[in-house]
Amino acid sequence: MLKQHPRGLAVIFFTEMWERIGFYTLMAILVLYMDKEFSGPTSAKPTSTASSWLVLFHPVTGGLARRPGAGTVRTIRIGAVLMACGYVALALSSQQRLWPFYAGLLLIALGTGIFKVNMSVTLGQLYADRPELKDTGFNIYYMASTWAP
Repeated sequence: MLKQHPRGLAVIFFTEMWERIGFYTLMAILVLYMDKEFSGPTSAKPTSTASSWLVLFHPVTGGLARRPGAGTVRTIRIGAVLMACGYVALALSSQQRLWPFYAGLLLIALGTGIFKVNMSVTLGQLYADRPELKDTGFNIYYMASTWAP
């Protein structure tokens, strides 16, 4: 069955899967990390701030970042680099240095928005010559984004 699909489907599947694993890992440990690092006796827990940063820019940036002629693969790479830089910035943050924390959340939100939207576009382009398999290809793709814990 999978032999009929383009070879790029496997690459897109595993790329999406690892992005989702990174996202769900971030969400699982982010609240624990923020509780330990950023909450003091008088400070409020910044969980709502983190959620706002991650959700706010997600879909808008992906649509704006894709310009005709820029290429979806190049745009996906830019999104992946932004996400990686965001994860590094989060790792460098502490209670004394809050700017890497907020910069990391912003970079992850921007990178995810760019990455996710353009992955779907790239998958659709793979099936330009096989439209009858497009629905099946998208089902396989969405399995990568829903199976991760």
